[in-house]
Amino acid sequence: MQINKDLSLPAIAQTDELAWQPSPIPGVARRMLDRDGGEVARATSIVRYDAGGNFPGHEHARGEEFFVLEGVFADEHGEYPAGTYVRNPPGSYHEPASEAGCVLFVKLRQFAPDDLARVRIDTRARPFVTIEDGWAQCDLHRFGTEAVSLMRVRPDAPARDLVWPGGAELLVLDGELTDENGHYPAGTWLRLPGGTRQASLSAPEGARCYLKTGHLPPKR
Repeated sequence: MQINKDLSLPAIAQTDELAWQPSPIPGVARRMLDRDGGEVARATSIVRYDAGGNFPGHEHARGEEFFVLEGVFADEHGEYPAGTYVRNPPGSYHEPASEAGCVLFVKLRQFAPDDLARVRIDTRARPFVTIEDGWAQCDLHRFGTEAVSLMRVRPDAPARDLVWPGGAELLVLDGELTDENGHYPAGTWLRLPGGTRQASLSAPEGARCYLKTGHLPPKR
């Protein structure tokens, strides 16, 4: 299966409008954002566990990264409420489940092979650092050129003109972002290849988003 496979091209999706696709496991469904492969694939998805849902134990040969959007996710290592950021490195194993149900933003098979850090961060207790007037960031992970953070924008923050040399991927968690091309309400996913310019980026009502940079090839 191929969905937005070419990482050198921009992609956008309003995730709330996508249909849920069943997985091979009852009680687990997906909204697919990008994908290259079958059930074992490089993939970016919104994943939903129904209450009592569980997935057989499995290894992540090339790593798994996820952010808990709703509910509580769990595995044998612990419980992860909404707002938790997790990285399971290449070669890691777990047995996922959710007693009450949950929704996750998940990226599979997108790690550098030597990025072996196991990360568990409850971002609700993580401080934000101001990077510019009205703009703040909460750093979650860095490896090589890749950086993962949460970005928060105040309603009164001045607009910014940005160039993403190594590309950027954003998932709007709360509020709404806007730039010269349009408006991106909560639930919008954006993938911008390397060298993309975003002009007049702002959040007139405020916003918070997941942000990953430095991991995409140059745009075509």
